[in-house]
Amino acid sequence: MVDFTKVLTELQQERSHLDHAIQAIGKLVALSKPRTAWTSLSKPRRKLSVAARRRIAAAQRARWAKWRQQTKKAA
Repeated sequence: MVDFTKVLTELQQERSHLDHAIQAIGKLVALSKPRTAWTSLSKPRRKLSVAARRRIAAAQRARWAKWRQQTKKAA
């Protein structure tokens, strides 16, 4: 008969080795990415709500409209 305790212990050891390997590879991948202000390893990116993106877009459209009016008056 199979000793399930021994099998379980062996599987846990293999899992531990795999977890260490995955962590090591993950660190290598993270280090190979170019680091910019937007891709920081310590801070996850904040997600904006749909409403916030709409407000930002509306504000930008208003800025562009104002700029276009000023350039038409100058020309």
